[in-house]
Amino acid sequence: MSTIQRDIIVREVGLRDGLQIHPTFMPTADKLAWIKNEALSGVSEIEVTSFVPPKLIPQFADATEVCAGALQLKDLVVSALIPNLKGAQRGLELGVNKLNYVVSVSKTHNLKNVRRERDASMADFKAIVDLIKTLPEDQRPLIGAGLSTALGCSYEGKVALTEVVLCAEQLLDAGADEIVVCDTVGYADPALVRAVLKAVLAVAGDVPVAAHFHDTRGTGLANVTAALECGIKYFDASLGGLGGCPFAPGASGNIVMEDLCFMLDSMGLKTGVNLDLLLKTRQTMSESLSDLKLHGALARAGLPHGFVSNWSAVAA
Repeated sequence: MSTIQRDIIVREVGLRDGLQIHPTFMPTADKLAWIKNEALSGVSEIEVTSFVPPKLIPQFADATEVCAGALQLKDLVVSALIPNLKGAQRGLELGVNKLNYVVSVSKTHNLKNVRRERDASMADFKAIVDLIKTLPEDQRPLIGAGLSTALGCSYEGKVALTEVVLCAEQLLDAGADEIVVCDTVGYADPALVRAVLKAVLAVAGDVPVAAHFHDTRGTGLANVTAALECGIKYFDASLGGLGGCPFAPGASGNIVMEDLCFMLDSMGLKTGVNLDLLLKTRQTMSESLSDLKLHGALARAGLPHGFVSNWSAVAA
């Protein structure tokens, strides 16, 4: 048995955020192989699916099977996106470790994304938390709350910082276990990231704050460094840079998991991820998604000559 040393927690979201815009169904066995291999590489949390109706996104028709398989993996935090109370009920039935809920700070994007007003989404979140509290404490999943479009919106443009903070406070008051600040459409720059994260951290108290960046305009990793300066320790990313919101025009992929882990490793920060195994996972995954263009500089250039990783596992 080993204990992985981590300074930063990286979370894979490509199986949900990436596959949700892919029209070709990825076989369930291939999804499970992706999850298993990435977990073995050291990624400790994976958002494996979404509980949206299959008629809306057929890619997630196998959510039950994917969750069941992922939950067999030791020490992996299995999370899933929930669009509403019904999705949360399904997640509770399946026993996932963490439920990820999203509210758009942009009221227009919230209508486009989940077809309801932002206040209605907030009320639904409170109902979900209340439902979770009916379970015995040792059976309660974590409930994460994402602030979508917190750093800009394809419909509304700039998003007021006061609105971001208001939404964060409402979700915290309702009982969120985590707040995720999301650059859904890749509008952010490091200065904006610092301003927004400092404001959210100021109201979050002891509740963890995470960052979810897209690399739509090439600022993704620069935004990560800004978030690190603010003390953020949790980052979403996707293998091969897959991702994008179907309800946000112009949105493209998440920051590349491999490049993120390499940059953090180069900075002396331990992610617990073995880069060689991660690159092998990408290669296997790419064979199942041969019709998708993958992104990433590390996969193209390889590790630098003489590079010494900070990856480590110590015997427990």
